[in-house]
Formats: sequence, C-alpha cells, structure tokens
Amino acid sequence: MSNKQSHTFDQPFVTEGGATIPEPTIAYQTWGTLNDTKDNVILVCHALTGNTSVDEWFGGTFGQNKTLDPNKHFIICPNVLGSCYGTSGPTSINPETNKPYRADFPKVTIRDIVRLQQKLLDKLDINAIELVIGGSMGGMQALEWCIMDERPQSAVLIGMGEKHRPWAIGISHTQRQAIYNDPNWEDGFYSKEQPPKDGLALARMIAMNSYRHPSDFDKKFGRRLQDGQSQYEVESYLNYQGEKLVDRFDAVSYVRLTQAMDSHDIKRSRPRIGETLAGLTIPVKVVGINSDMLYPPGECRELAELLPNGRYEEISSPHGHDAFLIEFDQLNPIIKSLQSERSEQAVS
Repeated sequence: MSNKQSHTFDQPFVTEGGATIPEPTIAYQTWGTLNDTKDNVILVCHALTGNTSVDEWFGGTFGQNKTLDPNKHFIICPNVLGSCYGTSGPTSINPETNKPYRADFPKVTIRDIVRLQQKLLDKLDINAIELVIGGSMGGMQALEWCIMDERPQSAVLIGMGEKHRPWAIGISHTQRQAIYNDPNWEDGFYSKEQPPKDGLALARMIAMNSYRHPSDFDKKFGRRLQDGQSQYEVESYLNYQGEKLVDRFDAVSYVRLTQAMDSHDIKRSRPRIGETLAGLTIPVKVVGINSDMLYPPGECRELAELLPNGRYEEISSPHGHDAFLIEFDQLNPIIKSLQSERSEQAVS
C-alpha cells in the first residue's frame, strides 16, 4: 500500500542561480515501513516527465520478493523540483503573488533537485540509504546524491553519464524551441485554458525519436500505413505520444526540467572533483543500454571508470534509451547482485 504525501518547508529555498522559492513544497510517495534505525531505505529518482508512482512505471522491479520489496524496505520516491506533480514548479501558486509561477519559476539544476530531496529525508530523520537508483534524469539525481550526501550505501545509475553532452543538449534545445514557437507560449505566460499544447506535443515527438532505436521502429512500424489513412503508422504513434503527454504535463515544467538536465556535469564548479570521487567508495553499478542513442553505452562505461568502486553493466535491447523501463528481466539481476554484495559485506 503506497502513501502519497507532501511537505511544505517554512524556510525559503535558494537555487544555485540565486533565485528564491518561498515556502517550497515537495511531494513524495512511500511504500513499506521505516525500521527503528531508519536505514532500510531505497531511494528511487524518477525521469524527466515521471512521477512518484514507482510501482507503476518501474513495476517490473517492484513488489514482494522483487528488488524493490516493500516488505523489506522503506521505498521513497520524491517528485522533482520544477515538475507539475505536487512539488513546487511552474504550475504552483507563488505565495508572494497568489498566482501560478508559470515562466517566473526559476531555472533549477540537478543539484537543486537533490538539495530539496535532502531536506525531505532530513525531515524524515532518515539515517542511511541502502540503495539509490534512477534512470536517465533519475540517474543524474542518484549520482549527485552519492557525491553530495554520505547516506547512500550503494547506487544503480542507468542510461546516463558524468555530464549532459552536446548531442543531448542539442536535442533538449530543439524540444524547447518547439514549445517557444507555439503561438500560445507568449514567454510562458499563458492562460490555463490555452496552454501551448501543440508545442509540447511536438517536443514530446522529438524526444520519442531519441528514446528509441531505428531498428525498433523498423520492427514496430515498418513502412505500414495506418488503416484507412494515408498516414504512416509511425506518424500516428508519434502524434499519439505527443497528445498523451499534453494531457498530463505542463509546458513550462518541461522547459525547466530539460534545462536542469542540461546543467548535469559532476565536474561543474568542482575544482577538486578528483578528490571527492576518490572518497566515493560505495559500490556503484552504471548500466548502459547497447541501443541507446541518447546516452550511448560508452558514456556509461566512462562514468563507471571514474568511480573508485564503479562497475559497468550493459542491457541488450532493441528498444533504445527506453529499455530501462522495459527490460526488467535483465535489470533485476543487476540490482539483486548489488544488494547481495551489500548484505554479505554487512554480515562480514
């Protein structure tokens, strides 16, 4: 049984860029029971348009006798700063104006996202994190958790590297331009009745092309036409994906979170990062996907080599970047082996 909650802090939150968010709120969802020592914790970090419902989008790893087992662990997933699912973001009411922030909501970084999550876990008196895990933008958060906090005892980082490279930044930029060029954008100050739906839908279509692999599209669609239409099946699929996101997500949140991903670079403003990483001795598995075009496996392997106790694993899949949400038969053994290793170390 999950428990959806939120917490609003009395003290303002100051971003890396110096902007102030008064009375920041963070939404989160938990499963299981926190033990007396408050250290049986698995922290799950979600991806770009994700939410806190780990049991839904990460269901293949979740449940009794699976790697994320609420009978054994206290599992927590916080919603990210800048999103539109309950945590402070562009759709939230600014207490200073009593109006939605919209584009007035400041740019945030992956480190900002993690710092607000740290405040939440401090509030819950969590002493240690057995495992922090995330894929894509979630992996970026999980990596920063390992660098910024002493509580993580192990980590699984999936489909990302030490930094957001120009290829990925370029794709994010193209998506944002699709939103900016929507006639209803008007610098982000749009009415609830007329959001920039077309721009957000187009941004999602661009993203979906980067999340999959050409061979996956060949197998799934070929050059087939949609029944009774002159439209190719792949066109219909992308249209559907765009429309589906518009129904559940906010355009300014999409802009702010893709900008946050662009900020990801563990060496940014850290002149002594080598010394910091040298002290990061917890076991970390970095998981690449052989067909991932957005974050090629070489980037994941390079990250594993940077970490003193980093190990590289690879998922074989035709599904591209999205494989971390599909290939649970391959992902579960990778996580379980790390959990077993930690258990053996604890006994010894």
